[in-house]
Amino acid sequence: MAKLQIEDFKEFRALEGKDLPAGDWLKVTQEMINDFAKATLDFQWIHIDVEKSQKYSPFKKPVAHGFMSLSLLSKLLGDLIKVKSAKMGGNYGLNKVRFPSPVLVDSQLRLKGNIQQIENYGENGIKITWNLIVECDQNEKPACVAEFISLMFE
Repeated sequence: MAKLQIEDFKEFRALEGKDLPAGDWLKVTQEMINDFAKATLDFQWIHIDVEKSQKYSPFKKPVAHGFMSLSLLSKLLGDLIKVKSAKMGGNYGLNKVRFPSPVLVDSQLRLKGNIQQIENYGENGIKITWNLIVECDQNEKPACVAEFISLMFE
């Protein structure tokens, strides 16, 4: 269940410019990394070959794909906030993305951030610009920093 339960867009707009609470931790497993490799056809050994990673990687274990951290934004946001009146939502795009540190297998990730801007979109929608940070329990630097744009419709 989402940490923030918001009734409608009017209540949601009050969050513009404010920090969101930190999300819950999510463990990144080897199974998740392997499934992401299958979905994206990115089978680099640093991600999926446990034995080779232990032997040759400077991290001594597999590393999640950078884009996996990015792909988790929607899930992590959904776990953090729910606007009850929203009938649907969607990804609109990204303005800026960085991957400051690697995500090692069995690390835990959580989301922090704020809502930079909320704009009207069409007759019954809003466009939200989020400043998001995916923290990793294994690193001081974040796993992912993104300016993410999404849509919601009532």
